[in-house]
Amino acid sequence: MNIEGSICRLRALEPSDLEVMYGWENDVDLWQVNGATAPFSRHQLSSLIAEQQYDIYATRQLRLVVETEIDGQSRAVGAVDLFEFNPQNRRAGVGIIISAEYQRRGYALDALRCIENYAREVLMLHQLWCSVAANNTPSLRLFDKAGYRQCGERRDWILTTDGALSEILMQKIL
Repeated sequence: MNIEGSICRLRALEPSDLEVMYGWENDVDLWQVNGATAPFSRHQLSSLIAEQQYDIYATRQLRLVVETEIDGQSRAVGAVDLFEFNPQNRRAGVGIIISAEYQRRGYALDALRCIENYAREVLMLHQLWCSVAANNTPSLRLFDKAGYRQCGERRDWILTTDGALSEILMQKIL
């Protein structure tokens, strides 16, 4: 199943996505965002791709590739995740990554709208939420533009070599 937006689409992970995922997951600059503390092997990522064959109700998470047409070819430009899926309370966390070379082209906002439509119409969710480091201005702007509202702050939540950062909690009622 493809989920179409105006400039991108969301699709299931494929084995051919291994190398692009390897780059995303092993980008040290993103570890603060995704919580990673060590590199991922290709074997680990192959297993993650294989696990995506299972239903979100079983795994409580879903990763979809953000794909667009560039020069007549489909390109994976990012990924969007639903995690901590809670069908009883009809909510899930949402996370998104767009490769640096494709940022500021509207793909993230379009992909968020796609996943929101999927969450509302297929999963029948009531809300999505996210957590963003207080210094991650581009992500805070993205989620604000997408209609997410700040609902809390965890002070000094993320420890870095430069000190502690607060984390902003945001949610959107669908």
